[in-house]
Amino acid sequence: MKPPNEIPDRLERRVAYAAEVQAATGIDEMMIRRLVHAFYDRVRADGLLGPIFSARIGDWTPHLERMCAFWSSVMLMSGRYHGRPMPAHAPLPIAAEHFDHWLALFAATARETCPPTAAAQFVAKAEAIAQSLERGVALSKGVDLEPGERLHAGSGPVTQAG
Repeated sequence: MKPPNEIPDRLERRVAYAAEVQAATGIDEMMIRRLVHAFYDRVRADGLLGPIFSARIGDWTPHLERMCAFWSSVMLMSGRYHGRPMPAHAPLPIAAEHFDHWLALFAATARETCPPTAAAQFVAKAEAIAQSLERGVALSKGVDLEPGERLHAGSGPVTQAG
């Protein structure tokens, strides 16, 4: 059983962390909401990513709320997200080019909707998330990527050039 003061201590640490992030970058729940909504507006209109999302998401309202909660948890340690991203992404028909395109759209949107310091923080987190998801998707397809390898559209590894 957890000590009775552990939960308040954890909450206090989260609140303090969020305050530090907000003071240093300006990131808050409203900024996250603007970024998430602007980004997914672009995704829905995108020729590469739009069809993948539209085949799986009928009602965008819950998805956008889930993504706001996800980014709130990632950036502010709010603890609002309680999902499991890997099982949701593993069966998707995606490979390195999808992750790269997702990152490019996300980075452009972050730079347009956020101050530079905040955009840099969002992009750094997005890069780490994309790398982790790509590796997880590859593993779910039976491909163990070595350092420098990327997931090929045919479900096999391809060495990253450069």
